[in-house]
Amino acid sequence: MAIPEELRRYWLPILLAAAGFLFQLLVLPKSFPPSHYDALGIPTFAPVEKVVEAYELLSREWLAETNDRSTVDIIKIRYAYELLTNPVWKRDYDLFGLDHHTDIFERVKEQYQKEHFLKIDLPLLKDSLIHSTGHAFNVITRDSLMSAIAEDYPLLIQVYSKGSPRCAQFFEYWKQIDTRLDGVANTAMVELGDVQLAGYFAEKRFSQQPFFRNGIPALVAYPANCRSPSCYMRYPGELTVDSVVNWVASSIVGLPRILYYSKETLGPQFIGKSSHHKVKAIFFSSTGERAAPFLRQAAQEYSSYASFAFVLWKEEESQIWWNSLGVESAPALVFLKGPGAKPVVYHGTFSKSEFTEIMEEHKHQELQQLRSDTSLDLGCDARGHSRAGKEIMIWYCVIAAGRPGVELSKKRQILRKAQDQLLSAAGESATGNLENLVEVASAATALKNDRLTFVWLDGELQKKICAFYLATDYHGACGPRGFEDDNDKPEVFIVRFQRNATYEALKADKKNNLIETLQGQDTPDASQLVARYNGPDGILEINKWVSQIIKDGDTREIPYFTSKVPDLVPEETNKEWLSGTKGIRSAGKSLKERVQNSGFSFRDYLTDPRIGPALLMLACISWGTIWFKNIQSAQKTPKDEAPKDKTDKRRRPKLSTTLFGQPESSADPEPRDARQWEIEDSDSD
Repeated sequence: MAIPEELRRYWLPILLAAAGFLFQLLVLPKSFPPSHYDALGIPTFAPVEKVVEAYELLSREWLAETNDRSTVDIIKIRYAYELLTNPVWKRDYDLFGLDHHTDIFERVKEQYQKEHFLKIDLPLLKDSLIHSTGHAFNVITRDSLMSAIAEDYPLLIQVYSKGSPRCAQFFEYWKQIDTRLDGVANTAMVELGDVQLAGYFAEKRFSQQPFFRNGIPALVAYPANCRSPSCYMRYPGELTVDSVVNWVASSIVGLPRILYYSKETLGPQFIGKSSHHKVKAIFFSSTGERAAPFLRQAAQEYSSYASFAFVLWKEEESQIWWNSLGVESAPALVFLKGPGAKPVVYHGTFSKSEFTEIMEEHKHQELQQLRSDTSLDLGCDARGHSRAGKEIMIWYCVIAAGRPGVELSKKRQILRKAQDQLLSAAGESATGNLENLVEVASAATALKNDRLTFVWLDGELQKKICAFYLATDYHGACGPRGFEDDNDKPEVFIVRFQRNATYEALKADKKNNLIETLQGQDTPDASQLVARYNGPDGILEINKWVSQIIKDGDTREIPYFTSKVPDLVPEETNKEWLSGTKGIRSAGKSLKERVQNSGFSFRDYLTDPRIGPALLMLACISWGTIWFKNIQSAQKTPKDEAPKDKTDKRRRPKLSTTLFGQPESSADPEPRDARQWEIEDSDSD
């Protein structure tokens, strides 16, 4: 069946007109159901006295013998009466359109719809006012809002109502949220009675009436870098403790997440991919819940020292964790402090202060890495001083340099054990046991007095300074690996640092301003002398060699000299954990929030009475435009449409062949009185 031509021509205005009528007749009425005031037959926002008067009048009617009202209608009237005679419920309903007891209404209606209305248990609604809002929950007002957001911590605000049963149920959750966010974010509460502040946090309909899209309690939060009342963010998720805390920690505070690993992925995905210089902190959890905010905050603060991971504890895997890490049960915390180092295990739960103390104790590996940000603290930088202080003129640094890999890990393990042996020897000297101290006495004493440091160096990244110290034969330890180059040969060497006492005295007396000006800031203050270890990888042999170097270095007179030392390359910059919260967003106006709320924003248009007339107006405009174009095309005449004759085209003029552009056949014009004279004596044939 062919579609008529007129219908095909006017399909757009027909479609728009149909949509407009359907919106006005079907969609819009559903968006504006009868209010509780309509159930009582009184004007909207009528006072309580009018509500009581209307209810008494209606109750006399259904008690009469001629009552024709259904039980459901009577339940609606009774429900409206109880809600509108309660000052708190009426306030919430009038100002924000909140009905806190719709579930009760539906349950009662379903229960008694086939029963006589006299069997209904009255009252329908029970008073659920929240009478306890203590000081611990920091109920704020409009006047105290600015001082609350001016603090350095983020602020999480709960908008609640004293008459909401849902808020009463959420009250216990709110206590847990407040406890878990302690030290990470502040919390506060705003009651709907503070109409201006509560309305400020509410969304606005097309009529500018405030409303809460998901009801109350509603949560909003201010980031720490926010100083304007308009830069809050609304919580869009479920009202559970875990979801709210995770939203604040991730979206508001910007804390990093701590991921879970299995026994198959913990080694290759976490330990294998974490930075070599970092301590590995592994949490064992029996519940599988997200990391607490203070743990995520610690992961941010100690990101330069440690990497963090979670493992879900399973009883069938308990033997594996006991054999590999020494973990008996969950919850537990394990620190891995370098290759070959014994895991440090803590069982039980920890508070924030206890965990901070543990992290401070174990944030460094037992054999630390020589890095650009640790060289001065370790005493392995000629521009700095010994760990013992500025008064020490000679100190030492033992370095294991090589490319990261198995061979370097073995060398690091040997050097760490050598360090432990010297620490043990220093402890024995304090107790008077000197049997095993003679051969390593100098090294043990220097280590005890912070004049000796053991470190390792990433020779692949720190190629320049590694080659500087090892001079000629450094290819097995310094620089990147070549193609099919597996010849890793880590090297152990010791650097003797010596400060110039005369130079230091001149600096103290401020008599060397000219020297400082000429030398500048890049010239090292201490001379460096490097000795390379070529012996076996025995722990005692290395310590004997170190001890002999220190003994000779402390007793011999070695000339003071300086040289330009390559700088250490920065290996890792701190991550910008707060990048997601640096740009302050205003009340859900960010692109991300608009995309997330696009589905809900479409629902708002279904309640706008301007949509139907707008569609009808567009239908009229499109119909008029199409009709006008058709009239114009019909008024065109055949003459106007006939093609022009080809002979009417303008001919191209011929070009003149004479000097002045005149045609060859043209002659000078004769004057009117001109005569032609015959010449008599002209020659004749």
